[in-house]
Amino acid sequence: MNNYSTIFKYLFIIAFPLFIISCGSDDDGNLPIEITVPANYEFLRDGMSTVSFSGQTTRLNQVDEIYLALNSNTYNETQLDEMFADGAGFTDSALNGTGKNVRGKTSAGCAAGSSATQAQFDAQIADFANNVVPAWSNDASAGIAGKLTDASRSIHVNAKGHEIDQTFVKGLIGGMTLDQIVNNYLQPCQLESGSRKDDNTNGVLSSGKNYTDMEHKWDEAFGYLYGQEEDAKRADLGSAPNGKGTTLNKYFKKINDSNQPGIAEIVFNAFKKGRAAIVAGDYQVRDAQANIIQIHLSKVIGYKAVDYLNGYMSKMAAGNTADAFHALSEGYGFVMSLQFTNNGSNVPYFTKAEADAMLAKMDDFWTVQDSDLTIMVSDIKSKFGI
Repeated sequence: MNNYSTIFKYLFIIAFPLFIISCGSDDDGNLPIEITVPANYEFLRDGMSTVSFSGQTTRLNQVDEIYLALNSNTYNETQLDEMFADGAGFTDSALNGTGKNVRGKTSAGCAAGSSATQAQFDAQIADFANNVVPAWSNDASAGIAGKLTDASRSIHVNAKGHEIDQTFVKGLIGGMTLDQIVNNYLQPCQLESGSRKDDNTNGVLSSGKNYTDMEHKWDEAFGYLYGQEEDAKRADLGSAPNGKGTTLNKYFKKINDSNQPGIAEIVFNAFKKGRAAIVAGDYQVRDAQANIIQIHLSKVIGYKAVDYLNGYMSKMAAGNTADAFHALSEGYGFVMSLQFTNNGSNVPYFTKAEADAMLAKMDDFWTVQDSDLTIMVSDIKSKFGI
């Protein structure tokens, strides 16, 4: 009996901790949630797709047409404002009367946003229409708008040397596309607004739709990056984004092909896993994936700001003023975009005040100093760790 008693005691000592661990998990109600991540960005309910981001595709296409308008001398300020603010007046009739516009989604994230920044875009349109267009055929020089030509290219600039189609659209890469992803649709202030969290948990669908509100908000973030893909359901979207359009996806592809190979796969996988976590009701995993997306998409802005500021200095040193001003115009837009970045903790890598201070130092391209640009490059690289 003593031997049996001893054996029983040892068995009890070994088994008891396992019993406690098992009961603890059950008592807390924190059993692991199973998340099934698909190979592609395709989610179904009752055999039908639950993914929708047509509004994002419309706005991205509207930006492309505004860019073309800023490359011509055939639009006045009223027409450009109509396109930007009203979502009307486009040559592609499919872009008119949709209820969608670009300005309303510019610097408008629920976690950030500034009407003062919207006014900066308005001012660029006014400057282009009232100063650049009338001087279209004139020769540009310091303080005088017109056409600037070198051995590489011809551009049309304002009195400070800004090529406004570039400053405007590169500013929108941060001001609309990135901002709407990282500071709006991936944020709890959108995903969980009102009853969206409870509705998603309980499978309550949006009125007349096959998706929950939370699922749709995540898809809208996805659409601001991939909305111009011909097939956003293809499994190789992560390894081979098409770079179509004039906004974020174009430069996302460039960074994946050069500065940071593999960044596209990281972001794509995070979008898929976050969406799958929403389906499963695991909001901690959702938010972890949102943070990954915020950090890596923000790096695109940092990389390109550095690339174009450096590009200006090298092209200017080679004596190609028009090509240099073209690069600096792109750099100006990406510096403007820095305020819309997100480090994964809802803090921009550069505040609006910091971005505006840099823009002030590079405001007049005819007098900008390489020493100031070199400091900017160093600061941007340091903040982003690139």
